[in-house]
Amino acid sequence: MKKHLTIALVAHDQRKADMVAWAKFNASLLSKHHLVCTGTTGGLIKKAFDELGIKADVQCMNSGPMGGDAEIAAMVVRNEVDLAVFLIDDLNPQPHEADIQMLLRQCRLHNVPIACNRISADLMISSSLWDDDTYQPTEQTYVKFDR
Repeated sequence: MKKHLTIALVAHDQRKADMVAWAKFNASLLSKHHLVCTGTTGGLIKKAFDELGIKADVQCMNSGPMGGDAEIAAMVVRNEVDLAVFLIDDLNPQPHEADIQMLLRQCRLHNVPIACNRISADLMISSSLWDDDTYQPTEQTYVKFDR
């Protein structure tokens, strides 16, 4: 697998504090990779890393409601994202729900691991498989299962 990853980071407003805390906890690891974020989330992560004195490659897209989720979904389709962390606010309706579902669907369809809570993000980012040169993810198949 790749040593240098492109990691997408997306967080709804009510989950941004969780994302910043998660990014700070994993800052030394995340700083070794290219981070692609929706606009506001990326700005908060840049600020948090600056406060920690950590240099990081953080690319900000548009905010989610302005198309940032869709921009990241397009990157997934182009095989430009290795891992996504999307902290979703499941308690409040989102005006751009279609874009959210599109990003989740494209990650599933294109075999991109996506974490939707901090524990799954911790498990995915720390997996030894990222460092295993012999590991190759199995291609997904979409065929009818015959017994």
